[in-house]
Amino acid sequence: MVRGRISRLSVRDVRFPTSLGGHGADAMIGPEKGVVHLATAAVLNAVWDLWAKQEGKPVWKLLVDMDPRMLVSCIDFRYITDVLTEEDALEILQKGQIGKKEREKQMLAQGYPAYTTSCAWLGYSDDTLKQLCAQALKDGWTRFKVKVGADLQDDMRRCQIIRDMIGPEKTLSLFLQMMDANQRWDVPEAVEWMSKLAKFKPLWIEEPTSPDDILGHATISKALVPLGIGIATGEQCHNRVIFKQLLQAKALQFLQIDSCRLGSVNENLSVLLMAKKFEIPVCPHAGGVGLCELVQHLIIFDYISVSASLENRVCEYVDHLHEHFKYPVMIQRASYMPPKDPGYSTEMKEESVKKHQYPDGEVWKKLLPAQEN
Repeated sequence: MVRGRISRLSVRDVRFPTSLGGHGADAMIGPEKGVVHLATAAVLNAVWDLWAKQEGKPVWKLLVDMDPRMLVSCIDFRYITDVLTEEDALEILQKGQIGKKEREKQMLAQGYPAYTTSCAWLGYSDDTLKQLCAQALKDGWTRFKVKVGADLQDDMRRCQIIRDMIGPEKTLSLFLQMMDANQRWDVPEAVEWMSKLAKFKPLWIEEPTSPDDILGHATISKALVPLGIGIATGEQCHNRVIFKQLLQAKALQFLQIDSCRLGSVNENLSVLLMAKKFEIPVCPHAGGVGLCELVQHLIIFDYISVSASLENRVCEYVDHLHEHFKYPVMIQRASYMPPKDPGYSTEMKEESVKKHQYPDGEVWKKLLPAQEN
């Protein structure tokens, strides 16, 4: 079904519903969530890559140069018109035209601010934590995310190490610490745990509970915002409807889009515009293979054409596996530098693809016999 539809697509025309499925039998394994939606994202990301290459532009530039009405025509507004109508979206994008050229020049010169997740994964020894944090500071990083939630005393020790290294409270305007629980807690536990970690002054706690629990996030938000801790979530959100409800419920202070979980650029456009309407900063998730390469396009476009603000905005960066991509991200001064090569930046090196191809690739030839033994 999908193959047939793709064969009839014009690369210049990606103005179709976000979901390639979601109707009839397809709805039984969706709709617009799970494996169907992930496949939708993969197919549409490829189409955007082709379109941008055809135009000779990186995706962010393709979007920035696009007429507001054309951008609006790329969005599926089903189920979100109680929050964002086509007229609302057009008004936001038209206002975004003001000062757009100056913001584009700024991005090309300075890049988009990033934070690193690579220093403080759970399981790292204290010595490794100190070593990685020291190197990151030397490399110019000032924003760090710490994984938490396994053991409270361990969390407190590790957070103290990072707080000591990046600076005391007086430097918080320059040196930031974020925390990520990766859905570990029930709602009361999240409030209690983070109340004890509040002394480390985290900017946010990410995914404190189930990503599907909108009202739970709202309860946690109500309890922690007075302590100066924001709620960040979104990397596991199924679709634009979940984001709509999170915004309506005031359940988050930082919205985290994901370039491969939502229905590609099309659906991310709708979420960026809803975030703008609610004045909630977008801080994308990028902790996976190729996600940094993809999401940089969306957040650079967001600044230039939608939000027009860098206040409380930062994009995740992880430093692994970029060597497999033809056009890997470029980080300078702890910022994403806008890519200049045409496309969506996720074309992989042929050598890497061959090595990891299942089941005949070099990597699998080594793994499979080992698993059988």
